[in-house]
Amino acid sequence: MANSITHLDEHGKIRMVDVSEKQETARTAMAKGFLVTGHEIIKKIKAGETPKGNIIEVARIAGIQAAKKTSELIPLCHPLQISYIQVNIEIMEDRLQIDSEVRLTGRTGVEMEALTAVSVAALTLYDMLKALSIDMRIEDIELLKKTGGKSGDYRR
Repeated sequence: MANSITHLDEHGKIRMVDVSEKQETARTAMAKGFLVTGHEIIKKIKAGETPKGNIIEVARIAGIQAAKKTSELIPLCHPLQISYIQVNIEIMEDRLQIDSEVRLTGRTGVEMEALTAVSVAALTLYDMLKALSIDMRIEDIELLKKTGGKSGDYRR
């Protein structure tokens, strides 16, 4: 595995990294992000006055589905046998906070899956609320924590 941590082969051509010789370890990744909506939309969410129903549960399912399909969305990501995905959405004063946690035992990490879950959940919330206002923004999507693998643990 001389060139194992790169997506370029010895001729400079793009390839998927070969992880077949890496040891399987328990791996976890956590990510978060926000959909800034403003106070008026938050009031409507709390009152159950959104035009598309239970936006929180739809966005949660969208985030879970997206994490499972990350390898179809992001070139060169490995398809993974994910063991656990959780997406939580917290209603705050002027925004929605989206958190994800993804786990597996495998040869490669789940950071991209956790970040994808947050991103797609945020996009779903935006889509479900845009009838109220398009003046919203997705911000601060970031990896919070990663465990497992050769590179070790990471915490923001």
